[in-house]
Amino acid sequence: MAHHRHAPPTRWEQTVTGSSWDFYVEKFEQHVAAGDDLEGEARFIDALAPRGAQILDGGAGTGRVSAALTRMGHRALGVDRDGGLLDRARQSYPGVPYVTSDLLELDPAVLAAEGFDAPFDLVALPGNVLVYVAPGTERDVLETVHDLLAPQGRLVVGFATDREYAVSHFDADLAAVGFLLEHRFATWHLDPWTADADWQVSVARRP
Repeated sequence: MAHHRHAPPTRWEQTVTGSSWDFYVEKFEQHVAAGDDLEGEARFIDALAPRGAQILDGGAGTGRVSAALTRMGHRALGVDRDGGLLDRARQSYPGVPYVTSDLLELDPAVLAAEGFDAPFDLVALPGNVLVYVAPGTERDVLETVHDLLAPQGRLVVGFATDREYAVSHFDADLAAVGFLLEHRFATWHLDPWTADADWQVSVARRP
């Protein structure tokens, strides 16, 4: 079931229309065929989560992070507004739960329909998710996932630093919502953060 009737158009939808997201799918299929490491995000998240954690993978896309976390023993739910990408995810990873919904419209009722009860131990927004949401809704998205987290639950966010939504904007939104920033790295492999890094990976906690 889809849940995005009232959410505004996302940057992803403004950039990618129709079936032209095939380029995105094909890019990752090429990485798989080449034997490239595509589980850096999942290993990072796994290390931060308690064993058997309930994890929300926001902007799940083709489902690889949710699938890897499921294989690692977690109860992961993949969420994405793009139903076409999630159709690919379901084909590639049968048995892993996915729900088509805008992050802004996630609430306990939507989650319960998929057999999940909030709160989550960890919410992940990897792979440029936050910089592809509808312009001006980034803080609202963070507020939504904040409310779905258990007390002391963690948020993991990764995105490229050359986008309209800058790291400084992100930090302001984290603070406004009530998250505490704990760690920041330049890659999923824990390279030290520097102001000129082309990628940021942040770990924040709900108090």
